[in-house]
Amino acid sequence: MNILFTKNIGRNIISKELGDDIAVDCIEVIRTTPLKVQPFDLKNYSLIFTSVNGVDSFFKNGFVPNEDFTAKNYNKIYCVGEKTKKAVRKHGFGTFKVLKNAASLSKFITGKCQHENFLHFCGNLAISVLDNELPLQNIKYKKVVVYNTEEINPLVTEKYHAVVFFSPSGVRSFAKQNSMEGFIPISIGETTSCEIRKHSSVPVLTAEGNTLLSLFKLIRKEIANKN
Repeated sequence: MNILFTKNIGRNIISKELGDDIAVDCIEVIRTTPLKVQPFDLKNYSLIFTSVNGVDSFFKNGFVPNEDFTAKNYNKIYCVGEKTKKAVRKHGFGTFKVLKNAASLSKFITGKCQHENFLHFCGNLAISVLDNELPLQNIKYKKVVVYNTEEINPLVTEKYHAVVFFSPSGVRSFAKQNSMEGFIPISIGETTSCEIRKHSSVPVLTAEGNTLLSLFKLIRKEIANKN
C-alpha cells in the first residue's frame, strides 16, 4: 500500500506511527503567508481561531487578548481543534471553548452565545460555515484576515492507494490538476471530508479526533483491513 500525504510530515513521525513497510510520499498543496495587520482594540469581542496559522499570525501582529475573567470586557477565546488550542496555550492564553470542527462551533454559538460579538482571525480562504450561519441568526460576526493561503495546484503523476487531506483548500488545490477518483480519500475531519465529496464519489474515511494522531490511527486500521 502506498499513501500520499498532501502536507509535509516528518519521516520520523511517519515511521513511528505506520512503520517502515508502507510507502509514503508527502507533497505540499497549499502555501501560507502571514499578513501585517495593525492591532486594534479587542474590547467587547469574543475571539475565534480555526487554525494554528490564525493563532500565530494574530500574536505576531501584536494583538493581546484580555484574559482577566473578573474584568467586564475580557475576551473569550473559541477554538476549532486541539492543535489550535495548543497554539493558543503556547502563547500563554487559555480557551473558553474548543470544538472539533467549524460546524460544531457554529451550532454551539448559535445555541448559547447569541449576544456575543465575534472576531474570527483566519486566512483568506477560511471555511465559510461560520460566516454563512452566524449572521443568519443575527449574531455579530466579522472575519479578520491575518494570513494568505495560496493553492499550489501540483500535478501528481504517480498512482496511490490512498491520499490524505488536511483542509478544504488543500482538497481544492489537489483537485485542480488531479482526478479525485481511483484512490481512497482519507480526511483529518468532517469539514475537509465535505469538500472531498464535492469532487469525488468515492467514500471518504474521516478521522474522528481531527488530529494527526487520530488520522494515523485511521490509516493503521485501513492498512490492517487491506491485509
